[in-house]
Amino acid sequence: MLDDRTIYALAAVAIFLVVGFPVHEFAHAFAAYRLGDNTARLFGRLTLNPMVHLDPIGAIVLVASAFLGTGFFIGWAKPTPVNPAMLRGGRRSDAIVAAAGPVSNLLMATAAAIVLRILVAVVDVPSEPIAFAANVLLFFVYINVALFIFNLVPIPPLDGSHVLFAFLDPRTVWKVRPFLQQWGLMILLVAMLLPIGGQSLGGRVIGPLMDGIATLLVGA
Repeated sequence: MLDDRTIYALAAVAIFLVVGFPVHEFAHAFAAYRLGDNTARLFGRLTLNPMVHLDPIGAIVLVASAFLGTGFFIGWAKPTPVNPAMLRGGRRSDAIVAAAGPVSNLLMATAAAIVLRILVAVVDVPSEPIAFAANVLLFFVYINVALFIFNLVPIPPLDGSHVLFAFLDPRTVWKVRPFLQQWGLMILLVAMLLPIGGQSLGGRVIGPLMDGIATLLVGA
């Protein structure tokens, strides 16, 4: 039998698979399209159709993170194809395209938090369906905040690496990019999973940051 917390989390994950991932990837595609790169549109990715963006492994990982009940969510969709050479504005435009996805997660978290605040304000004694909706909204906020923060970690293949490279001078990028592209995923896994002093980097940094942003959005 699943406890209530897991049921709420799984319901929020289901909504996220239909809404969250498509919006995130559409944001990348739309930003690239507006900045001169038609690649995502040619590949049929300039759409909110969830099936176009679905990555089965990334979806399974997201569902599994809900089952684990740690409060930290991770998952991914199919990467949106972008050709930086086609973007007007060079590296800065590449950073805008990369940041568009995580920013969309923050906007979705904010929208869900507003609805949640309204529910709490107008309903004195919530019915069971209202309580269920409120808890699912809360988990939806947490999923979006978690992916907002995680995607902005400046290590390839995450979106934050494109933002980092846009603000480094070209000589530095030329030196560090090959190393980070080769070892970035390994560095990321070690940083997120290896316990140092009894707690991983994810637990020490990302967890409290996620809690702080979510609390700011939904209130105490």
